[in-house]
Amino acid sequence: MNSVVIFSRILFNILLIIFLSSCQTRQNSINTVEETLMIKVSPLTFEDTYKTVKDRIEKNPNLKLLFELDHSVNASKNDLSLRPTKLLVFGNPKMGTPLMNASPTLAIDLPQKIIVYKEKEKVYLAYNSLNYLRERHKIKGKDALIKKISEALDKVTTIEK
Repeated sequence: MNSVVIFSRILFNILLIIFLSSCQTRQNSINTVEETLMIKVSPLTFEDTYKTVKDRIEKNPNLKLLFELDHSVNASKNDLSLRPTKLLVFGNPKMGTPLMNASPTLAIDLPQKIIVYKEKEKVYLAYNSLNYLRERHKIKGKDALIKKISEALDKVTTIEK
């Protein structure tokens, strides 16, 4: 074989490796809802679920409810319809601040949010997975704090009849 053919094959293989590598990187950077959100089904009605979660936040001395947003009411004010959907925004600076110090971009996802919505006669609660936030914002060295927050969110959102 002449040197042009050998060079062409080597170049082709290098480009193929680069292409396959970029495809793998793109595939790894796409997260599904199951990987990014914690979603739970509530056995209670929409209003009872919302009230339960809101009460748990308000009665927890470590949490501060910052505001509530009723997306379905806002939609109806604009002659639009939306399934029952409410958002609670709350936080704990003693827990969030060390994480934001570790990664300033985390501030885009804090304060914490829980959404309660109704779809097809079922009531759901959803919030950002702390593992997802750790990966998204490349937080290092805060595993114990992330675990503590995850456990607190699980407690606030676990509803049994």
